[in-house]
Amino acid sequence: MDIIKIPGSRILDIARIAFETPGVDLLCFGESDQPSPPSAVAAAIAALDAGETRYSDVRGLPELRCALAEYLTGLHARPVSEDRIQITASGMAAVATALAATVRAGERVVLHSPAWPNVGNAARVRGAQVDELALTALAEGGFRMDFDRLDSMLDGARAFILNSPNNPTGWTATRDELQTILQIARRRKAWLISDEVYSRLVYDGAPAAPSLLDIAEPSDRVIVCNSFSKTWVMTGWRLGWLVVPEGARDAITELVEVMHSGVAPFVQHAGVAAVRDTEALSRFREHCANGRELVGEALSGINRVHYAAPDGAFYAFVGVEGLADSLAFAKRVVHEHKVAVAPGIAFGDAGEGYLRVCFAQSADKLESAMTRLRDGLRAQAA
Repeated sequence: MDIIKIPGSRILDIARIAFETPGVDLLCFGESDQPSPPSAVAAAIAALDAGETRYSDVRGLPELRCALAEYLTGLHARPVSEDRIQITASGMAAVATALAATVRAGERVVLHSPAWPNVGNAARVRGAQVDELALTALAEGGFRMDFDRLDSMLDGARAFILNSPNNPTGWTATRDELQTILQIARRRKAWLISDEVYSRLVYDGAPAAPSLLDIAEPSDRVIVCNSFSKTWVMTGWRLGWLVVPEGARDAITELVEVMHSGVAPFVQHAGVAAVRDTEALSRFREHCANGRELVGEALSGINRVHYAAPDGAFYAFVGVEGLADSLAFAKRVVHEHKVAVAPGIAFGDAGEGYLRVCFAQSADKLESAMTRLRDGLRAQAA
C-alpha cells in the first residue's frame, strides 16, 4: 500500500488486550474516570437547544477567545491578548497545527523523552527528522534535563517541542529552567512549541506550573498548546487552543481552516463555561492529589521498584530494576493481575524499564488496581 506509516501505539496494544479481558481496570490511558463539569455539559445542551450547530468563526467563538485571554492573563506573569488565541479541535490538533506552521519536510525537530508518542509522530508526518533528548533519570527518582545537551542538539534544528508538566514522567520545568530553554532557543533561532496541557495539575500549592507565557515576549518564536481535556476532565469534547506570536494568528487560522475547519460552536460554549468554573478545576486537582498519594503508598517498599511522586500531571512513572521488556510485562499484568498500565517503551527508548500508571481515578478503583499491580511487581522482582 502506498500509505505513509508511523510507529504504532504500544498503549493501544495493551488497551486492545484489556478490552478483550473481563474485569480489567484501565490505568493505561491519560484519562480520568471523573465526569466533565456539569457547568460545561449544561452550556453545551443550552447551545444545542439554541441551534448553535452551524459554521462559526474559524478563529474560535469571540466569547471563548476572550474568556481564555482573561484566564491566561490572570494566571501568568504577562498578559495574553485575545488576538493571540486560536481555538483548535483538541490539544493534539493544536500541536499538529503548530508543527504545520513551523516545520517543513527534511527539517530537524528536537523532542525530549520519554514523551507522549503522538507528538513525535505528528512531526514525522510532516516529514521532519525527530531527534530525542533523553531526560536524565535521577537515582532518587524523578528526572532532569541536560541543558548543555539541549543547546548542542538545537544547533541547526527548526524547533524544540517542550512538554512541562511532562507526560509520562511528571517532570516539571522550573521558571529558571524555562528561562534557560528560552535563551537557548533564541540563540539557536529555533521555534519553541510548548505543550502545556497539564499546566494546572501541579502539587506544590502553586496555581499553575511555570509557563513560557510567564517569560516569553509576544514576538518570540513561541507557540503554546493547551487543551480542555486534562484540567477540566473533557477528554471526549476535543477542544484545545493555541497562544501564537503577536501578528501570527491570521496565518494560523488559515491552517486551521485547511486542517479541520474549526470547532463545533456548542462545544466551544462548553469551554466558556468550563474556563469560568474554578470550583470544578479545584475539585479535580484535589482528586488527582489524592490519587497521587494512594499510588505512592501502594508503590512504597517494593524491592527493585524506583518511584518519586511527580511534580505535575497525573501519572506515576514507575522504574522497575531489571525490566528489559516493559511491553511484555504490561501484557502479562493484564492477563494475570487484571490491571492495564502503559509500558514505558510506548514513550520512546528512554522509557524502557518503566511503567506509566494514571492516578486520576476514583479511590476504590485505584486501591483495588494497585493491590493487584503490587502483586505483579513483586512477582517481577522475585
